[in-house]
Amino acid sequence: MEQFDLALIWAFIIGFGIIMYVLMDGFDLGIGILFPFAPKEEDRDTMMNSVAPVWDGNETWLVLGGAGLLAAFPLVYSTILPALYIGVFLLLAGLIFRGVAFEFRFKANTSRYLWNWAFAGGSTVASFAQGAVVGAYIQGFEITNRVYTGGALDWLTPFTVLTGFGLMAGYALLGSTWLIMKTEGRLQEWAYRITIPLLLGVLGVFALISIWTPFVDEMVKDRWFSNITIIWILPVLALLCAFQVYRSVRNRFEGMPFVATVGLFIFTYLGLIVSRWPYVVPPEYTLWDASSAYGSQLFLLLGLLFVIPIVLAYTAWTYWVFRGKVRAGEGYH
Repeated sequence: MEQFDLALIWAFIIGFGIIMYVLMDGFDLGIGILFPFAPKEEDRDTMMNSVAPVWDGNETWLVLGGAGLLAAFPLVYSTILPALYIGVFLLLAGLIFRGVAFEFRFKANTSRYLWNWAFAGGSTVASFAQGAVVGAYIQGFEITNRVYTGGALDWLTPFTVLTGFGLMAGYALLGSTWLIMKTEGRLQEWAYRITIPLLLGVLGVFALISIWTPFVDEMVKDRWFSNITIIWILPVLALLCAFQVYRSVRNRFEGMPFVATVGLFIFTYLGLIVSRWPYVVPPEYTLWDASSAYGSQLFLLLGLLFVIPIVLAYTAWTYWVFRGKVRAGEGYH
């Protein structure tokens, strides 16, 4: 019973870390995806300055979730990581390119256009790789005796390509609504114009994935369609959030489009968890099968319980200090 309870606590912590990363790093990845389409170079400066104070801290959640996953559920690393080596490599390479370009662009003059493309390319590749990895998780993995026995490119299928483009569209939507909230003038008007088309694109991909997923995995099909249960409230709430994004953009609200987009991501994420729960290594191994020894989980959990409040505190403080609008010619750098 103790092992059961501790595994659930770790699942909650890791799930919380993942959604915090998706939301907090998602909008600055979205900024990168939108970067080449900004009206002017001055607007690109403002876009980068809007995320410059917070983007480093946002990636803390990726490290926290990844380290927690290794500590609590080592089977996930030993089985899923070999299946996703290339996808994870592309994700990390994209994040590195984006990070380097972020810092070098502010100092570059004649080569600035190269760093613009490096920033946009890194953000796009990282976003697509994340989405494809999620799609591969939905598909499941070919595992025999706790060893991955599939091929190196099994993670890349038409379905995972769709989920990759879907997450790119979702991050771009987060980015555009962030710009509505943080900027003004010409850049804000541009963000207003592109938000509804991006929303329609996200909803279109969401519909295709929802139709396709039951054909990819029978367990997911049974979970959602064997009987109508309370879990159907999740897609309903996601659609209500999407409607609120549309309504708030039409009414020229500034903060609500971003808040509603965050809600759209949260309810979609919860729907993904419900689809696979409690399998952390689909289609066979539950979180209890994959968990490490009780003593190891407890030892690491005690340390993590000190770290998480500190991370939350400095994250909240950073966003508070750098609240408000970012104007052309002003910024953190």
